[in-house]
Amino acid sequence: MHPLRRVLRAHRCLRWRPLASVSWLLLRTGRASCNLSSTTCPSPERQQEHGVQKDFSSRLATGPTFQHFLRNASVPQENLSSLDVEDPPPYLTVDQLLGRQRKVYLETYGCQMNVNDTEIAWSILQKSGYLRTNNLQEADVILLVTCSIREKAEQTIWNRLHQLRALKTKRPRSRVPLRIGILGCMAERLKEEILNREKIVDILAGPDAYRDLPRLLAVAESGQQAANVLLSLDETYADIMPVQTSPSATSAFVSIMRGCDNMCSYCIVPFTRGRERSRPVASIVEEVRKLSEQGLKEVTLLGQNVNSFRDNSEVQFNNAMSTSLSRGFSTNYKTKQGGLRFAHLLDQVSRIDPEMRIRFTSPHPKDFPDEVLQLIHERDNICKQIHVPAQSGSSRVLEAMRRGYSREAYVELIHHIRESIPGVSLSSDFIAGFCGETEEDHLQTVSLLREVQYNMGFLFAYSMRQKTRAYHRLKDDVPEEVKLRRLEELITVFRKEATKANKTSVGCTQLVLVEGHSKRSSTDLCGRNDGNLKVIFPDVEIEDVTNSGLRVRAQPGDYVLVKITSASSQTLKGHVLCRTTLKGSSAYC
Repeated sequence: MHPLRRVLRAHRCLRWRPLASVSWLLLRTGRASCNLSSTTCPSPERQQEHGVQKDFSSRLATGPTFQHFLRNASVPQENLSSLDVEDPPPYLTVDQLLGRQRKVYLETYGCQMNVNDTEIAWSILQKSGYLRTNNLQEADVILLVTCSIREKAEQTIWNRLHQLRALKTKRPRSRVPLRIGILGCMAERLKEEILNREKIVDILAGPDAYRDLPRLLAVAESGQQAANVLLSLDETYADIMPVQTSPSATSAFVSIMRGCDNMCSYCIVPFTRGRERSRPVASIVEEVRKLSEQGLKEVTLLGQNVNSFRDNSEVQFNNAMSTSLSRGFSTNYKTKQGGLRFAHLLDQVSRIDPEMRIRFTSPHPKDFPDEVLQLIHERDNICKQIHVPAQSGSSRVLEAMRRGYSREAYVELIHHIRESIPGVSLSSDFIAGFCGETEEDHLQTVSLLREVQYNMGFLFAYSMRQKTRAYHRLKDDVPEEVKLRRLEELITVFRKEATKANKTSVGCTQLVLVEGHSKRSSTDLCGRNDGNLKVIFPDVEIEDVTNSGLRVRAQPGDYVLVKITSASSQTLKGHVLCRTTLKGSSAYC
């Protein structure tokens, strides 16, 4: 039978999820006519699982009809917010959905959103009875949370799967079979290509399918391959409290919205993360409050377009007027009306704990209205650091990228931000060698780096992605060697200008949140200042100004005052003065 027909046939039995979240299930049953079939000579592992497969197939065949599934598709998502082991899908038992203390090993690749996704996935699996391990050798389940933003990111995963193949094939028969899963953007982009190319992969789960992990793993236990890569219009995991993957962490990421509507021509994110949707303000505030109660000192609000946040869950705010865009900026979509916007959320979150720093990333330059800038300026615990992705310094290239602004509008925004928030630290993203980029375009990007003088930067050579507008309408005509040469030139200029910008801090006293010991020296501590720059200072006894006469050594999670003595493009160094509080530091900084 054709694989697509088998997928549709499998859908007939899926009744426990809303229609928008139905699993795409790939079954490997050993039929020679199926492209995804297993070999006709089953391995010892397959022979051991034959009885399980037979039982699975019989229950699958007697499942509910497609009409029954449609009737149940209207169940509200909030009623399915947690795994209901008392009402499993008809082809699985309650016991099969439980982890039975199997050990899960998680590896995270890519952006901060993937770090947060890892914590969400682990929260779901932990509630289902799985255990966490940091030892790859003792894992029963290995899950890779992946990135697709560039080809290099995906190649890293292919290489990792090659390494894991030996681990799976050499696994002793006395242990339960090792299961390997690909989660996140790469699973969403490549789908069945992963299963066809790497037979060791048992499950795929897209960014909106983490709730389905217990079921997918249960299906994999019966010897099948399983995948759920459907995108959702409303999944935000608002009701799931992520489990911090590092117990000693001083900071945490809090996802406030998912997806992207901007459709920049180079970007794969709308196709791997779906449309924009925001969490309710109340759920975000509650999560930040719990993190504060746990003693964390810094929270970073996350989103693909974090400052485009719009909570439409409260009906009384749905008719409110939309916030105006930054001057000279436009969108690729129809203007959205109503909802509680980012300024409201930032205000609420920053009030929870005056001793907790608040950051946010990654914003879009178009969504920096004055009320957001004013709030950042007024609140001591909102970090005076803004990421303003430019991507290019050429208006012609920016138009081809569909960024919605010109170089002139971007530079005007930078001036406005610096006027509104004195001393603000700025960072940005740049792409070298985009489609049609000329040497003159490149030089304009170089000049923008010199003009703005960013404190931090993230620079990459262009990597064309399938499905994007650039893939369909533009030509990747800049040779690879030219891309790399231009990238090196951008990096050189950035480092030179960042060093100049960071040296203005020499002689100043800055508040630093201690993270732990420096990786390069056990006698030094490391932390980050308000501008998110790394600060290195000696691990020595210091005065605790909150407790007169007490001498202490700074610990992770402490605020300390550091007098900066030297600076580079990425790091500041200085002498630690004392331990203090965020509120008490304002008199010194």
